[in-house]
Amino acid sequence: MKLVTLLSGGIDSPVAAYVMAEAGAEIVLLHMDNRPYADERIIDQIQRLAETLREATGQDVPLHIAPHHLSQSAIAGCCDRSYQCVMCKRLMQRTAKEFAIRTGCKGIVMGDSLGQVASQTLRNIRSENIGLGFPVLRPLIGYDKLEIEEVAKRIGTYGISIEDVCGCTLVPPGPVTDADPVKIACFDRELDIDALIGSVAGEARTI
Repeated sequence: MKLVTLLSGGIDSPVAAYVMAEAGAEIVLLHMDNRPYADERIIDQIQRLAETLREATGQDVPLHIAPHHLSQSAIAGCCDRSYQCVMCKRLMQRTAKEFAIRTGCKGIVMGDSLGQVASQTLRNIRSENIGLGFPVLRPLIGYDKLEIEEVAKRIGTYGISIEDVCGCTLVPPGPVTDADPVKIACFDRELDIDALIGSVAGEARTI
Protein backbone atom coordinates (compact mmCIF):
# COMPACT_ATOMS: atom_id res chain seq x y z
CA MET A 1 0.00 0.00 0.00
CA LYS A 2 1.49 3.34 -1.09
CA LEU A 3 0.89 6.28 1.27
CA VAL A 4 1.78 9.96 1.03
CA THR A 5 3.40 11.17 4.24
CA LEU A 6 3.40 14.86 5.09
CA LEU A 7 6.97 15.65 6.15
CA SER A 8 7.77 18.75 8.16
CA GLY A 9 11.13 19.51 9.72
CA GLY A 10 9.88 18.51 13.17
CA ILE A 11 10.41 15.40 15.26
CA ASP A 12 7.03 13.72 14.74
CA SER A 13 6.45 13.36 11.01
CA PRO A 14 9.66 11.41 10.20
CA VAL A 15 8.76 9.00 13.01
CA ALA A 16 5.23 8.60 11.61
CA ALA A 17 6.73 7.77 8.21
CA TYR A 18 9.05 5.20 9.79
CA VAL A 19 6.27 3.56 11.82
CA MET A 20 4.11 3.12 8.73
CA ALA A 21 7.05 1.80 6.70
CA GLU A 22 7.66 -0.76 9.45
CA ALA A 23 3.99 -1.72 9.15
CA GLY A 24 4.57 -2.53 5.48
CA ALA A 25 3.52 0.69 3.73
CA GLU A 26 5.40 2.14 0.76
CA ILE A 27 6.21 5.71 1.76
CA VAL A 28 6.10 8.78 -0.49
CA LEU A 29 7.13 12.03 1.22
CA LEU A 30 5.42 15.36 0.57
CA HIS A 31 6.80 18.53 2.13
CA MET A 32 4.59 21.61 2.25
CA ASP A 33 7.02 24.39 1.45
CA ASN A 34 6.19 27.48 3.54
CA ARG A 35 8.94 29.73 2.18
CA PRO A 36 9.05 32.76 2.38
CA TYR A 37 7.19 32.17 5.67
CA ALA A 38 9.91 29.67 6.67
CA ASP A 39 13.67 29.53 6.97
CA GLU A 40 15.49 29.01 3.65
CA ARG A 41 17.45 26.19 5.33
CA ILE A 42 14.30 24.06 5.68
CA ILE A 43 14.75 22.34 2.30
CA ASP A 44 18.24 21.13 3.19
CA GLN A 45 16.87 19.83 6.49
CA ILE A 46 14.01 18.04 4.73
CA GLN A 47 16.37 16.41 2.24
CA ARG A 48 18.57 15.09 5.05
CA LEU A 49 15.53 13.74 6.89
CA ALA A 50 14.43 11.96 3.70
CA GLU A 51 17.88 10.43 3.24
CA THR A 52 17.91 9.25 6.86
CA LEU A 53 14.49 7.67 6.37
CA ARG A 54 15.79 5.85 3.27
CA GLU A 55 18.56 4.36 5.36
CA ALA A 56 16.24 3.48 8.27
CA THR A 57 13.48 1.92 6.17
CA GLY A 58 15.43 0.42 3.26
CA GLN A 59 12.95 2.06 0.89
CA ASP A 60 13.54 4.48 -1.97
CA VAL A 61 11.28 7.06 -0.22
CA PRO A 62 10.81 9.71 -2.94
CA LEU A 63 10.58 13.31 -1.74
CA HIS A 64 8.29 15.94 -3.27
CA ILE A 65 7.64 19.56 -2.30
CA ALA A 66 4.50 21.61 -2.91
CA PRO A 67 4.30 25.44 -2.80
CA HIS A 68 2.19 25.62 0.35
CA HIS A 69 3.03 29.31 0.78
CA LEU A 70 0.27 29.95 -1.77
CA SER A 71 -2.25 28.44 0.62
CA GLN A 72 -0.73 30.17 3.61
CA SER A 73 -0.99 33.57 1.93
CA ALA A 74 -4.61 32.94 0.97
CA ILE A 75 -5.50 31.86 4.52
CA ALA A 76 -3.80 34.91 6.03
CA GLY A 77 -5.67 37.14 3.59
CA CYS A 78 -9.24 36.00 4.26
CA CYS A 79 -9.51 33.87 7.42
CA ASP A 80 -9.59 34.81 11.10
CA ARG A 81 -6.04 35.08 12.42
CA SER A 82 -6.68 32.49 15.14
CA TYR A 83 -7.69 29.94 12.47
CA GLN A 84 -4.38 30.11 10.55
CA CYS A 85 -3.03 26.79 11.88
CA VAL A 86 -6.31 24.87 11.58
CA MET A 87 -6.86 26.05 8.01
CA CYS A 88 -3.21 25.38 7.21
CA LYS A 89 -3.59 21.75 8.31
CA ARG A 90 -6.91 21.52 6.44
CA LEU A 91 -5.36 22.70 3.19
CA MET A 92 -2.31 20.49 3.72
CA GLN A 93 -4.58 17.45 3.88
CA ARG A 94 -6.68 18.55 0.91
CA THR A 95 -3.50 19.12 -1.11
CA ALA A 96 -2.10 15.78 0.03
CA LYS A 97 -5.32 14.06 -1.07
CA GLU A 98 -5.10 15.63 -4.53
CA PHE A 99 -1.42 14.70 -4.76
CA ALA A 100 -2.18 11.15 -3.59
CA ILE A 101 -4.85 10.67 -6.25
CA ARG A 102 -2.46 11.90 -8.95
CA THR A 103 0.36 9.60 -7.78
CA GLY A 104 -1.57 6.43 -6.91
CA CYS A 105 -1.29 6.72 -3.12
CA LYS A 106 -4.14 5.25 -1.09
CA GLY A 107 -3.99 7.41 2.02
CA ILE A 108 -2.29 10.20 3.94
CA VAL A 109 0.06 9.79 6.92
CA MET A 110 0.44 12.58 9.47
CA GLY A 111 2.57 12.92 12.59
CA ASP A 112 -0.21 14.20 14.86
CA SER A 113 -0.01 13.34 18.55
CA LEU A 114 -3.27 14.15 20.33
CA GLY A 115 -3.24 17.51 22.09
CA GLN A 116 0.45 18.21 21.57
CA VAL A 117 -0.19 21.56 19.82
CA ALA A 118 -3.28 23.67 19.16
CA SER A 119 -4.01 22.17 15.74
CA GLN A 120 -3.99 18.68 17.25
CA THR A 121 -6.86 18.95 19.72
CA LEU A 122 -9.59 16.43 18.96
CA ARG A 123 -12.04 19.17 17.96
CA ASN A 124 -9.55 20.81 15.63
CA ILE A 125 -8.62 17.49 14.03
CA ARG A 126 -12.35 16.95 13.40
CA SER A 127 -12.67 20.36 11.74
CA GLU A 128 -9.53 19.85 9.66
CA ASN A 129 -10.99 16.66 8.20
CA ILE A 130 -14.53 17.79 7.40
CA GLY A 131 -15.45 16.65 3.90
CA LEU A 132 -12.02 15.21 3.13
CA GLY A 133 -13.36 11.80 2.12
CA PHE A 134 -9.93 10.17 2.10
CA PRO A 135 -8.07 7.96 4.61
CA VAL A 136 -5.79 9.82 7.03
CA LEU A 137 -3.54 7.68 9.21
CA ARG A 138 -2.09 9.10 12.44
CA PRO A 139 0.17 6.36 13.79
CA LEU A 140 1.48 8.53 16.66
CA ILE A 141 -1.90 9.75 17.90
CA GLY A 142 -1.55 8.01 21.29
CA TYR A 143 2.22 8.43 21.72
CA ASP A 144 3.62 10.92 24.21
CA LYS A 145 6.54 13.16 23.27
CA LEU A 146 9.16 11.05 25.02
CA GLU A 147 8.07 7.93 23.12
CA ILE A 148 8.28 9.79 19.81
CA GLU A 149 11.70 11.21 20.65
CA GLU A 150 12.97 7.74 21.58
CA VAL A 151 12.09 6.38 18.13
CA ALA A 152 13.53 9.49 16.43
CA LYS A 153 16.85 9.00 18.21
CA ARG A 154 16.92 5.31 17.30
CA ILE A 155 16.38 5.92 13.57
CA GLY A 156 18.69 8.94 13.38
CA THR A 157 16.22 11.75 12.61
CA TYR A 158 16.18 13.40 16.04
CA GLY A 159 19.40 15.39 15.69
CA ILE A 160 18.27 16.79 12.33
CA SER A 161 14.77 17.65 13.56
CA ILE A 162 15.95 19.68 16.57
CA GLU A 163 18.14 21.99 14.50
CA ASP A 164 17.22 25.66 14.92
CA VAL A 165 15.29 26.06 11.66
CA CYS A 166 12.08 28.11 11.56
CA GLY A 167 9.28 26.16 9.89
CA CYS A 168 6.56 28.84 9.87
CA THR A 169 6.32 32.51 10.85
CA LEU A 170 2.53 32.69 10.49
CA VAL A 171 1.64 30.86 13.72
CA PRO A 172 -0.82 33.19 15.51
CA PRO A 173 -0.29 34.29 19.13
CA GLY A 174 -3.65 32.76 20.15
CA PRO A 175 -4.53 29.80 17.91
CA VAL A 176 -8.07 28.46 18.18
CA THR A 177 -8.36 25.10 19.98
CA ASP A 178 -12.07 24.46 19.30
CA ALA A 179 -12.60 25.30 15.63
CA ASP A 180 -16.18 26.04 14.57
CA PRO A 181 -17.22 23.85 11.59
CA VAL A 182 -19.54 26.62 10.36
CA LYS A 183 -16.59 29.02 10.16
CA ILE A 184 -14.50 26.35 8.44
CA ALA A 185 -17.15 26.00 5.72
CA CYS A 186 -17.29 29.78 5.31
CA PHE A 187 -13.49 30.01 4.98
CA ASP A 188 -13.53 27.20 2.40
CA ARG A 189 -15.87 29.24 0.22
CA GLU A 190 -13.86 32.43 0.62
CA LEU A 191 -10.64 30.62 -0.29
CA ASP A 192 -12.16 28.82 -3.33
CA ILE A 193 -10.46 25.83 -1.76
CA ASP A 194 -10.82 23.37 -4.64
CA ALA A 195 -9.10 25.66 -7.13
CA LEU A 196 -6.40 26.56 -4.60
CA ILE A 197 -5.45 23.00 -3.67
CA GLY A 198 -5.54 21.93 -7.31
CA SER A 199 -3.00 24.62 -8.14
CA VAL A 200 -0.71 23.77 -5.21
CA ALA A 201 -0.82 20.01 -5.80
CA GLY A 202 -0.26 20.53 -9.51
CA GLU A 203 2.95 22.43 -8.83
CA ALA A 204 4.47 19.77 -6.57
CA ARG A 205 7.92 18.74 -7.75
CA THR A 206 10.37 15.98 -6.96
CA ILE A 207 13.64 16.86 -5.24
